[in-house]
Amino acid sequence: MEYLTGGDKIAWTVDIDKLDYGLYLPLFFDGLSEIRHPYKTYARQGVQDLISHGGDKIYPVIPQLIIPIKNALNTRHIEVMCVTLRIIQQLVMASDLIGPALVPFYRQLLPMFNAYKVKNINSGDAIDYGQKNNLNVGDLIDETLQVLERHGGEDAFINIKYMVPTYESCYLN
Repeated sequence: MEYLTGGDKIAWTVDIDKLDYGLYLPLFFDGLSEIRHPYKTYARQGVQDLISHGGDKIYPVIPQLIIPIKNALNTRHIEVMCVTLRIIQQLVMASDLIGPALVPFYRQLLPMFNAYKVKNINSGDAIDYGQKNNLNVGDLIDETLQVLERHGGEDAFINIKYMVPTYESCYLN
């Protein structure tokens, strides 16, 4: 672990491109539900590093990532959910193959989206100084659903609409 002023970072001893994604990616995804330091840092940074270097190597591992993602969303812990939503966005944008590969798994992933879609921070006329942390679950769910629709192919919208009935297509506006 490297402790830097901008945040902690994993000091990899092996080149990330040489890692076995079938072993390590599900392991790091399983740690997304952690809330204690340094475990959460290792899990989150490990997932981000592997996704950013993975590309098409992530595609065969998608079925193994569904249960850890679902478990992280089901914790109902706001910070864990927000981090997981951002990770889902990064995952989908990592390769053109991943978005359509996630569509069959929407039935497992999207029920928690439906439950928290309207949970926004209502600060009235006050200023939310925590915007930089992006911990507004409702907004993150909207962003994530739009990313899933854009990158999920032609069946993405109908599957999202089935699981989240209040979702409106980002293409129709």
